[in-house]
Amino acid sequence: MLSLQESEDLSWDAPGCFQVAPDVYRIPLPLPHDGLRAVNVYAIVDGDRLVLIDSGQQLVVARSALELALRSLNASLGDISTFFVTHIHRDHYTQAVAVRREFGNRIYLGDGERESMNHASHPTGNPLHDQLVELERCGANALVANIKPSSDTEDIAGSLYEEPDGWLREETIELANRQLRVIATPGHTRGHVIFYDDSNRLLFAGDHVLPHITPSIGFEPLVYPDPLGNYLRSLRRVRHLPDAYLLPAHGMPGPGFYRRVDELLAHHDERLGATEAAVNGGASSPYEVASVLRWTRRRRHLVELDPFNQMLAVMETKYHLELLAIQGRLLQSLVAGTYQFKVAGQTPQRT
Repeated sequence: MLSLQESEDLSWDAPGCFQVAPDVYRIPLPLPHDGLRAVNVYAIVDGDRLVLIDSGQQLVVARSALELALRSLNASLGDISTFFVTHIHRDHYTQAVAVRREFGNRIYLGDGERESMNHASHPTGNPLHDQLVELERCGANALVANIKPSSDTEDIAGSLYEEPDGWLREETIELANRQLRVIATPGHTRGHVIFYDDSNRLLFAGDHVLPHITPSIGFEPLVYPDPLGNYLRSLRRVRHLPDAYLLPAHGMPGPGFYRRVDELLAHHDERLGATEAAVNGGASSPYEVASVLRWTRRRRHLVELDPFNQMLAVMETKYHLELLAIQGRLLQSLVAGTYQFKVAGQTPQRT
C-alpha cells in the first residue's frame, strides 16, 4: 500500500492501493479495451468491514487487481459489506454483480437508474436500440451501419446486469465512522449520484467531475430529454457544496473541485457557442454539426474517431443543439425523419 505522497510519482492508472485520506484508499482497476485505461474504486475501512464506492468492470484482470489491492489491507472480497455505485455503466457496476453472486455483498445504485436497469437487464432487449434510432434521426445513417456489438457497445449489455439490493435517493448513509451524503447529479447518466463526506471534506465524484476529460453526456439504454441541461444544473448545484478533495473515477485525486467545475462549465459554454456558429455557417443536422466541430484535446475531425466515439460525439452534439433550442437560440424541427436546426428566419433544408 502506498501513501498519497508516494503515489504522486506514478501514473494515475498504475495498479496498487493508495491511501487518499484516513481509512480511504484508491484502487485503480484496469479497463484494457477502453481508452480511459482504468477506473478508480474507493475502499472505505468501515469498522471490521469494507465499503466500496464503485466496483470496476466484470473482468478477470480487474478482479485480480482488486483482490491484490485488498490483500494489502488484510482484506478479501468477502470482507466487502456494500458497494455504493455512482451509475450504471459497466466499469462502475458489473464487477459488484459478479462479487455479489459469490459472497452476498449488497449493492446500492441511484434511484434514477431504475428505468435504465429494467431495460439493460432485459434478456432479449437491444441495449443500444434507442441510441441507434436517435443516431438515424441525427442524420448519421452511415454511422449506424458501422456500429457493431463490441466491448464498448456492450457497456449496457443485459447479461452483465442485475438489480441492486436497494435504490439510493437523496439521503445520508451512516457508516461506522463517517456519513456520506447522496446527491443526485443527472447528466452523464440519468441516475448518476455522488457521495459527499462533509466531515472529512471528500467528494466521491464518479464520472460527474473528472480532472482531465469532460464526461460523456447521456450514453445509456434510454434516451431522455435534456441530459446536457441536467448535467450543467448538476455541476452548478455541486459548486455550492463546501470545496473538498476530489476523488474522481478516472484520473488522479486532488485538492479542491471548484476549479474543475468552473472549467467544465466554461467548456460547455464555449461548446454551445461553437455549435451555434456551425449552424449559422450552414450545418443543419446533428451529424453535419458534429462534422464541423473538433473533438478531443487533439482537435480531431469526426471521421478520425472510431465508430463508438463518433456515436458519442454525434449524440453529444444533438444535446448541445437541443439545449440551444431550449434557450431560444436555435429552432428545432424534424424534417423527413431527420432533426434539423436553424437560426430564426431560415428554412430547414429537406433531406
